[in-house]
Amino acid sequence: MIPGGGQPNMQQLLQQAQKMQQDLARAQEELAATEVDGQAGGGLVRATVTGSGELRGLVIDPEAVDLEDTETLADLIVAAVQAANDNAQQLQQAKLGPLAQGMGGMPGLGF
Repeated sequence: MIPGGGQPNMQQLLQQAQKMQQDLARAQEELAATEVDGQAGGGLVRATVTGSGELRGLVIDPEAVDLEDTETLADLIVAAVQAANDNAQQLQQAKLGPLAQGMGGMPGLGF
């Protein structure tokens, strides 16, 4: 219901929903095309992921490679990928958060 007891204009609501859908699709495309980095071990291992979380690259400094201690290298890789994914999530929140908040402004839909 709209405050004051009026009925929502369904055509207007549909247009708002379509615009939000287009905005969301555009933001998702931008996220998929944007790359963010994460690093571990003071930059010995660097990971690159897209804003949508796809791993695109991994750079390992030769100093991080110790054949007798591969566990540490594995830990550094996991930490770098996690840091990159954390950055991707922050980017997602920055891009998609305002769109989700816009849903709250659609009268008559109960958001």
